[in-house]
This record gives sequence, structure tokens and C-alpha cells, in this order.
Amino acid sequence: MVAIVGRPNVGKSTLFNRLVGERIAIVEDIPGTTRDRIYATAEWRGREFSLIDTGGLDDPKLGEIEAAVRRQAEAAIEEADVVMYVLDAQAGILPVEHDVADLLRRSGKPVLLVANKADSWRGEAQAAEFYELGLGEVLTVSAIQGIGTGDLLDKVVERLPVSADEEESADPRVAIVGRPNVGKSSFLNALVGSERAVVSEVPGTTRDSVDSLVEFEGRRVVLVDTAGIRRRGRIEEGIEKYALMRTAHALERADVAILMTDATEGITAQDVHIAGYALEAQVGLTLAVNKWDVVDRGPEMTANVEAELAREFHFVPWIKHHLVSAKTGRNVPQTLAGALAIVEERKRRIPTGDLRDMLVDVVSAHPPTQYKGKEVRFSHVTQARGKAPTFVFFTDQPAGVHFTYQRYLENGIRERFGFAGTPIKLEFKSAHE
Repeated sequence: MVAIVGRPNVGKSTLFNRLVGERIAIVEDIPGTTRDRIYATAEWRGREFSLIDTGGLDDPKLGEIEAAVRRQAEAAIEEADVVMYVLDAQAGILPVEHDVADLLRRSGKPVLLVANKADSWRGEAQAAEFYELGLGEVLTVSAIQGIGTGDLLDKVVERLPVSADEEESADPRVAIVGRPNVGKSSFLNALVGSERAVVSEVPGTTRDSVDSLVEFEGRRVVLVDTAGIRRRGRIEEGIEKYALMRTAHALERADVAILMTDATEGITAQDVHIAGYALEAQVGLTLAVNKWDVVDRGPEMTANVEAELAREFHFVPWIKHHLVSAKTGRNVPQTLAGALAIVEERKRRIPTGDLRDMLVDVVSAHPPTQYKGKEVRFSHVTQARGKAPTFVFFTDQPAGVHFTYQRYLENGIRERFGFAGTPIKLEFKSAHE
């Protein structure tokens, strides 16, 4: 584990993206853009390691957000095997950087002092003053141009602890999605058991997707906390736009999503839109109605909420829900357990013989309507591999299978074999292919 730390706007995220080889961290010319810890895998000379991008280490007296971000960076230092301390070669040393240097010395971790923005000989000369921090050799780089990053990675690999090769992880990935300020970060922290994501009452605090590896009921699970999705018309250019892209990307990489809603506000149109994003990504989906500790939890209120859920999410009738409180921990573990059960449902393989029996029964009970004056006949069905459970039906007239009959066939599969909590995909091919 390698942590990148430093004060705001010294180019930590640009260096992170350069070392990882893709644009994972949001990069804006605005101090404090990165707030949470961002994890990614980097590789150099055959050695893989986890890289952590952190928010800027600033004076915690500046405000609540700055103090919370500093705690995140300090936690990253505690986790790390090697720390890259990034400074701005053009700006020189600021007083807060002496405080950070003291913090790093006390940590006892191997530290690489990295002078970024050394784009010319003048920048390299200015970087010499960083020796007074007492952290050893100063490595000059330009994250934007890629200058010096190879030498930096050589130093990183030299200082990494020797570890046995691990098998490629097949850990389930659970994305936590929802509108801003519904409690996603608090929900993740309740699961992780530590303040892994910055929690604030300010909507939009989480801008990046944050991977947290946890052990739950004897198995490893990757939790992805994502930026809150706003209505498309309200998405600002820059940070908000990238955060929305990040959430969509997180859904594409996930096995299942926990969609969090706010019990005090009811189901909004945006909650329904987010469920649509998850559906498009073909991931499993479960609902977590948060802040249940705040509302009246009597039988009438519960019945009204459940009726609203059934009405608003009618297009995903297979979705399940949990009434939770991230603040008190109520039903939080049960929600994750339900999400992991959906992951297992998605792995199920149905024997072709059982699928054929199902097809015969449902077609006999309700034959498809004619298409262009001819009967629509099915000859075969099988399960194919895909991100979501996928079933291929062979028929003499693929275009003749009306969408209402497609839904009827899907219901037949679900009634016979389950697949609760996950979309399933139906494909129709010509029997002559």
C-alpha cells in the first residue's frame, strides 16, 4: 500500500493518475478537489501495489471539512507501507509542510520526498530547499509531463515489503449509490466500522468513488461509496460532471448496487432515475430506505412506505428493500447480507433441460400471439454467459415476440428459478442460425 500525501493543489491527483495509467482521480485546478481516499492498483517492473490518493493535508483549524480530510490522509498514512510526500517545486516550502514532515517522521513509515512541477532546470534547482525538511533525498518529477516518474516508481518498488503473490481477487463488489446527502458515507462507515469516508451534512461531500475492502461474515467484500447523483439539468461542469461519470463507472464495475433513499423525503424522481442507471449497467439492485430512526415507524407509516416503493419501482418488481438507519446501525448488516445474496443469485446456472421444461409449460399455458398471420414457435432455450443472467430463446420469428410476451417469459423464469434482486436479459434468435 502506497499513500500519496501533501497539502492541497500540489498535483497529487495528477501524479496518481500518471502512475496508475488512467484518469481515476478527479483533477481540477481547485484546492481540495480530492477529499476521500481513492484506491487503485499500479504495476511497475512486475510488482503490483495499491496506490492511495488523499485529500490535501491542511491546517485542521480552517474548518470542519479540512479537519475531516486531514483525518482521512492520516488514516491513509497509517495504512500505507510507503508514503509519497508531494510538494510544489515552484511554490517552495509553506509552514504547514513542516508540520506534515513531523507527522511523517513520527509515523515511522518509509517516506519518498517528491518535488512535483519541476518542469525545467529552474524547478529542479528550487526543489533543493526541500532537503531542510529532513526527510532525505528529494526526487524531482513533473506529473503532467511524466518526467522522473520512472525513477520514482523504482524507489517505490525498492521500499515495498516482500509479500507472497496472491491469487487474483474475485471479491464481490457492492456499489452504494443514491442522491446527495441521503447518508451513503454514513452507511459505508457503519459497515466498515471506521471513518473511512468523509461524513458531512453538506450535500456532495463525496465526489469520488471510494473502494473499501471489508470482511463480512467470513468473506471479503469491496464496498464502493459513490458521489451523489443530481438531476441531469443540475449537474455543473467540472467536478459534478466527473462525479456522475464516476458513479456510472462504479455501477459498471459492480456486481450489485445498494440504492439509498431518504425516508424523510419519500421516493423522488431522481431515486427512480438512479435505479434506471443501475438497470442499464445490468447490476443487481436492492433498496435501503435510510433515516428510518427519524420518521414515525408505526404499522401505518410502514405500510405507506412499502406501497410507495411498489408503486414507484414498478418497473423492477423483483427488487427488495430494507428499512435502515445508518446512524444507529439498524438493518445495515442485513442490507449488505441481502446484497451478497443477490451476488450469488447472479452466479446461478440453470440446466438446459430445466429451461426447456419451463418453456413448454409457459407456452402451453399462454401461447404467443400470431405475427403477420403466422404462429410464433419456440424450438429451444439455453442460458448464456453475460454480466446479468442471460437466456437465449430460439424461435422461427424473433421479431414476432412482443415485449409483453417477453415480460411473460421473464416472469416464468423468475417464478420457476428465482433470480431475486437482479435483472435478467432475454435474447431472441432465429431457430435457423
